[in-house]
Amino acid sequence: MTTTSPPEQAVPASERAWLMPAQVLPGVRPGTRRSVRDWIVDVACSLIAVLCGTVLVGVTLSQPEPPHALLVFADVVLGGLSCVALWWRRRWPVEVAVLLAVVGCFSEMVAAAAAIGLFTVAVHRRLPTVLVVAAVHLVTGCVFALLRPTEDLPFGWVVAFGLLLTAAVAAWGMFVGARRQLVVSLRDRAVRAESEQLLRVEQARHTERTRIAREMHDVLAHRLSLLSMHAGALEFRPDAPPAEVAAAAGVVRASARQALEDLREVIGVLRESPDETGATRPQPGLADVPALVEESREAGLRVRAEYGVADLGAAPSVTGRTAYRVVQEALTNVRKHAPGTVVTLALTGGPGTGLTVDVRNPAPTGGVHADPLPGAGTGLVGLLERVTLAGGGLAHGWTADGEFRLTATLPWPA
Repeated sequence: MTTTSPPEQAVPASERAWLMPAQVLPGVRPGTRRSVRDWIVDVACSLIAVLCGTVLVGVTLSQPEPPHALLVFADVVLGGLSCVALWWRRRWPVEVAVLLAVVGCFSEMVAAAAAIGLFTVAVHRRLPTVLVVAAVHLVTGCVFALLRPTEDLPFGWVVAFGLLLTAAVAAWGMFVGARRQLVVSLRDRAVRAESEQLLRVEQARHTERTRIAREMHDVLAHRLSLLSMHAGALEFRPDAPPAEVAAAAGVVRASARQALEDLREVIGVLRESPDETGATRPQPGLADVPALVEESREAGLRVRAEYGVADLGAAPSVTGRTAYRVVQEALTNVRKHAPGTVVTLALTGGPGTGLTVDVRNPAPTGGVHADPLPGAGTGLVGLLERVTLAGGGLAHGWTADGEFRLTATLPWPA
């Protein structure tokens, strides 16, 4: 029998922020404030510098011929103050490093502090600045070797050892600085990727809501135009038999209820995020065009339909849905702008040849309709965009025969 241990949970980065230098923390400019780690490191560096300097001064005083007491006093006082200057090395790294190098011309107390100052410059500054500060340290090291020579160690060996130590400290500092820059770049990249992801999600939501708004325009315009046509019939024939009036009123009520249900459904989807909605409403296709035509006929619109497609249900989903919206918008425009006319609808094409939707209607009799239905005037613009996104083309306008013609060509792969 085997037992499985629970998966380890990752520790949030915010809980480990005290272990990171302030340089790599988000929203912190270098030198403005310290993290907990920086406080610990700065205190430790100051103590280590003082301790190492005290040991070096003690070793010098233990020699058979120690330096003059005044030189030792200046070494301890100025060296100790220079070790305290390490506290400001993050804000002014170059200035502090140069100051420590100058004091190091005669002071052993500042030796460790000078190495820490050079390391700080290598971490926070570019290569040219690091080379200049390193050269200053080498020169001051040579001056120290001349002012306070060591009998057991030749001058050349002292210079070589100083060069090796300076190169090692500078290389170590630049390595640490490169790692910190890598961490900062990775953090910025992660923040940028997260921002781009949020932007893509927002764009997807905007696209979805725009699509829903177009569907709302198509569906409600169709429903309300049918409702207006039935109400117009009641207004035109006030002396109709009660049975016909009741039937027309029932159609008006059913159309109004259907329009309200469509509006409520669309508004409900708009209030939800795309990832919160469940199964989407099935979209109509090319096979639903005959039902759309019959619905318009029942509303009083005269439609002559010709279906030259062998199987309406075999059309691709995008092509069929776009063709349905083209027919719906065309019939809605006829009810709005040319009531009483006869609409000619022709669907032709098939796999490999494409689908053609052709809708024609003559000009309305008696000129402009006395009370046209209101519209946004952007139906054909949105329809053109829809057809273009589906990979097709749309043409509309008046023909030489005085008919308004709307023709859409849509792809239908073999």
